[in-house]
Amino acid sequence: MRNYILILFISFLPILTWAQPSKLAQQYFQNGEYEKAATLYQKLYTDSNQNDYYFNKYTDCLIALEKYEEADKTIKKQIKKTPKSIQLYVAYGKLFEKQGMEAEAAEQYEKAIKKLTADRFVVTKLANAFSTLTKYDFAIRTYEEGAKLMKDKYIFSYNLGDLYRRKGESTLMVENYLNSLKDNPNRLNSLKSLFQRYLNVEEYDELQAQLYERIQDQPEDVEYTELLTWVFIQRKDYKGALRQTKAMDKRLDENGGRVFHLAEVAANDKDYDTAISAYEYIINDKGPTSGFYIDAKRESLGCERRKLVEGYSYEETDLRQLESQYEEFLSEFGKNKTTATIIAELANLEAFYLNDLDKAISLLNELIAYPGINKYTLAEAKLSLADFYLMKDEIWESTLLYSQVDKTFKDDILGHEARYRNAKLSYYAGDFQWAQTQFDVLKASTSKLIANDALDLSIFIMDNIGLDTTEAPLKLYSDADLLVFQNRFDQAFLKLDTLNRTYPKHSLEDDILFTKATIYNRQRNFEKAAELYEQIGTDYADEIRADNSLFELAKLYENQLNNPEKAKEVYEKIFIEFSGSTFAVEARKRFRQLRGDDIQ
Repeated sequence: MRNYILILFISFLPILTWAQPSKLAQQYFQNGEYEKAATLYQKLYTDSNQNDYYFNKYTDCLIALEKYEEADKTIKKQIKKTPKSIQLYVAYGKLFEKQGMEAEAAEQYEKAIKKLTADRFVVTKLANAFSTLTKYDFAIRTYEEGAKLMKDKYIFSYNLGDLYRRKGESTLMVENYLNSLKDNPNRLNSLKSLFQRYLNVEEYDELQAQLYERIQDQPEDVEYTELLTWVFIQRKDYKGALRQTKAMDKRLDENGGRVFHLAEVAANDKDYDTAISAYEYIINDKGPTSGFYIDAKRESLGCERRKLVEGYSYEETDLRQLESQYEEFLSEFGKNKTTATIIAELANLEAFYLNDLDKAISLLNELIAYPGINKYTLAEAKLSLADFYLMKDEIWESTLLYSQVDKTFKDDILGHEARYRNAKLSYYAGDFQWAQTQFDVLKASTSKLIANDALDLSIFIMDNIGLDTTEAPLKLYSDADLLVFQNRFDQAFLKLDTLNRTYPKHSLEDDILFTKATIYNRQRNFEKAAELYEQIGTDYADEIRADNSLFELAKLYENQLNNPEKAKEVYEKIFIEFSGSTFAVEARKRFRQLRGDDIQ
């Protein structure tokens, strides 16, 4: 073992020996001490078995010292000694250029290209020598001539694409990068990275046009179709991407996996129509034999639900139709641990949109009794079930379920969520001191959302109870808050109006307006909700609800009131006037998206 280590050390000794002088020579060169650098580079070149890099640095030192004759002799001598090293003619041309002898320099560059041989290493070495001097046109000619000599027009396409990129000639850059797929189809992912990094919007048009042409002329090359699909995805044209993906799935006789992946991407970007179309393709065209059949049915249902509830554009008939789809799914695949997430989604639909709490509770009680159910799915179901019991005023059942999840997932985000909901239950019940203590602990949660919500409620309670203040107004408000949670909106309005009459000019005024705006929002009275949010942002700009209200207002303008310019204006106000707000970063992002910025 000791001898082996000694042999390794001896093997690396030359590298260690050169490393220090090379670093020193580089330092001399950077400091303009060319005499010292030249001495070291000359020795390094000799000792390293004539390394090209050291030779070029040595001649650079001679040129910097204006020792042109010595440089001339050195280069000529090296050309005579190694005539196959045609990159030396580039060094010679550089020497002439430094002396203002452009014609002589060009002559040397031409001579180098004429001496090319059908050797990939030689071609690449010469092209790199030209590229180092930013002689991109000569480097391009080198690769083109090399391709002819080697009788392979695609062999240097990738290198040519790089050179045209450096020259800013996007059409030729795209053409050559696409040609390079002929030489190496496995280069597809690296091309995607290059295009993503370097193409602007107009250049994506060029890429798309060239891909269409190639797909028409060379339909057997699936890489072009895959790349065109990727282009559509980059442009968020998921419908166009789906067309190409389905065509590829059919051509390659696949099982729908490619289409399923695209559906996930579209769904995550909230293009639910395209996602649903993709899932339906798998369900109808691939059928039960596809390994993605069940997942496609499940995800399609999820997209249908999100499309309805996120768009706020549904009637009860839409909800009933969706309910039927869920029940059909469960009828086909049964109620068991594998369909637990679908059952949970149906329960949420029943509770929050169809107002059938009894059915929702029955579904979840059945679900949590299934043997072998995933522990996280079980915990989520228990949290939802606890919420539903709370909506029915069955407080004891709620706190019991919240506590069970908290105990099982003590240090997990699910446990923090259960603890937060239990603390909020105490707040609803009027036990403000205990609730605030729990919220203070949860401010350290690893979940940013839970931590922010806990912080907001802790500050809210602290602001509204004190030594000289009765807790009665806050209790009225928390009662109204619970009624909102229970979807008992008329009673919530009555409670809030009572609070206003009994305690006029109270510090809860902005909170009352905010809660009313929330109710109008959930009732889909978006104009009235926007009016109240705007009032809070204007009349209560220094209060804790101001940034929340403005953010909700901006979302309404963007998503429901079809006024992107107004939304952009409000988002800008948030990140400028409320820069410390937890909404500032998201507001800036949404502002830039509405402005049309390219956000990766």
